[in-house]
Amino acid sequence: MALFNRRHVLGLGVGALSAAQFGLSAAAEDGAETHGLSVFGDLKYPADFHHFDYVNPAAPKGGAFSLIPSVRAYNQSFQTFNSFNAYILKGEGAQGMDMTFASLMVRANDEPDAMYGLAAKSVRISPDKLTYRFSMRPEARFHDGSKLTAHDVAFSINTLKEKGHPLILVQLRDLVKAEALDDATVAVMFAPNRARDVPLYVAGLPIFSKAYYATRPFDESTLDAPLGSGPYKVGRFEANRYVEYDRVKDWWAADLPVCRGNFNFDTVRYEFYRDRDVAFEGFSGRSYLYREEFTARIWATRYDFPAIKDGRVKRETLPDETPSGGQGWFFNTRRDKLKDPRVREAVNYAFDFEWTNKTVMYGAYARTCSPFQNSDMVATGLPSPEELKLLEPFRGQVPDEVFGQPFVPPVSDGSGQDRALLRKAQQLLQEAGLPVKDGKRMLPNGEVFTIEFLLDEVSFQPHHATFIKNLAQLGIDAAIRMIDAVQYRARVESFDFDITTQRLSMSATPGDSLRPYFSSQAASTKGSYNLAGVASPAIDALIEKAIGAETRNDLTNACRALDRVFRAGRYWVPQWFRSSHPIAYWDLFAHPPKPARYAQGTGAPDNWWADPAKAAKSEQAK
Repeated sequence: MALFNRRHVLGLGVGALSAAQFGLSAAAEDGAETHGLSVFGDLKYPADFHHFDYVNPAAPKGGAFSLIPSVRAYNQSFQTFNSFNAYILKGEGAQGMDMTFASLMVRANDEPDAMYGLAAKSVRISPDKLTYRFSMRPEARFHDGSKLTAHDVAFSINTLKEKGHPLILVQLRDLVKAEALDDATVAVMFAPNRARDVPLYVAGLPIFSKAYYATRPFDESTLDAPLGSGPYKVGRFEANRYVEYDRVKDWWAADLPVCRGNFNFDTVRYEFYRDRDVAFEGFSGRSYLYREEFTARIWATRYDFPAIKDGRVKRETLPDETPSGGQGWFFNTRRDKLKDPRVREAVNYAFDFEWTNKTVMYGAYARTCSPFQNSDMVATGLPSPEELKLLEPFRGQVPDEVFGQPFVPPVSDGSGQDRALLRKAQQLLQEAGLPVKDGKRMLPNGEVFTIEFLLDEVSFQPHHATFIKNLAQLGIDAAIRMIDAVQYRARVESFDFDITTQRLSMSATPGDSLRPYFSSQAASTKGSYNLAGVASPAIDALIEKAIGAETRNDLTNACRALDRVFRAGRYWVPQWFRSSHPIAYWDLFAHPPKPARYAQGTGAPDNWWADPAKAAKSEQAK
């Protein structure tokens, strides 16, 4: 979830303090002031807007909302939690902790990347765009009533750059420092040629209390709820099982235009289950109230319990217009046996998507081919002149395929064992120097070729069955290794796996966020999202082109070029996606007609609300 945004353009005076005293350039004194930010400077909402178009500003407050996690960030897990520090590498951070903190600015979910002020009322940008000077709202407070100042902001940004989760460190590579000029003004300084979107990333970081952490270490796991300043604070909890967040009734930002229609529930509760099937039973038994369904088998076969039939539980399918990113099995190319792209391509031919979709997933999905799936950044056909201009410097350094049609996953005959595809796989393995001996595929070092699929969710096992059977036909000994969530995260963060599943989440305006997934730096950074170990000078350079794009068209072409090089590397076996959100909920709520176009999810619980009439009816039906 993300907090929401802001309006008035107010003065940014720094009193008698000079810019030179704090290392600011003179240019910062003459910079433009604005009530919002976006990558390319376009803002939908004026300074005096009343509320976001996708919310109900008259939504009533009250009621409770409960769910299981559907997204995760940094050290969070879908299945468990043991810490309220969700911004470091240690521990399993609790879902929902972002609701307890304010940030300088927050996203407008009906714009590709625009942000408007929350704790900051406005920002002044130097002409060279290297210094952003935020003016703080005087009413901003922490939950204990203490004032939230520029000193807290500077402390938070600098601490996250020094001690935050490795993914945060990668994102903050181009941040130089943050300095409080006085209580009301914080200057954030960036390196020359900084990433285009890093100021927006910084503006969305949580603000911690400097005084609170004066007597506590920041980089330790803890079940002491930290002092926050957001719309919710930690309520009841039981580690590894559930956590509740209570709405702050006198929240300082509740009446801001950016918050109208949001944060409507008195209590938001996250339930944690180790197994998806058990989690479904919990939903059907009303242990929690809202569920986005990610298992096609369950959606197709199990929504027939009594509460569905008598209307107490509603099912809907909401559109998803955001880039779906790319989900797939990622090869750990750090391992010698998986370094050869011919080997990785051969494994691709062993996965029969058509059979799996029909038999396991009830035809609910389309095949993924790109990490930019469901967007106009997907490479198709031959490279455009604009793409070729970006790719030509790497001719001879990247596969020739990059200059032709991009790689797409093979389409099978749907039998579960397409012999033509398996023959292609056999040929690739032979060319890579992996012969068969006594029915076993042998590596060049004389060992049997084995593959371990690392999993932490039992419900995903059926998708592997035919895949593993086909790999056996190729002489490859493949097996699933099922481990618990804590072990899984530890192994993945230390790159201790052969193949595991990952989803690359892409925004509508990717920039510096490309580095954690694809950069050579991230490939050697423990805890990064670059699970495949992608370390390509061409991809590094194309990331910089995407980051430095001055127009949306330039960005699109850079991402398409990057897509071509990534897909030519055979770093993954692409899986599947769908451009909709299948949801079910106990009929106690109301919500806007459809999610905001660029929202990550359905808008729940942020802009949903409790319907008193439905709640009364439900009580009568008990």
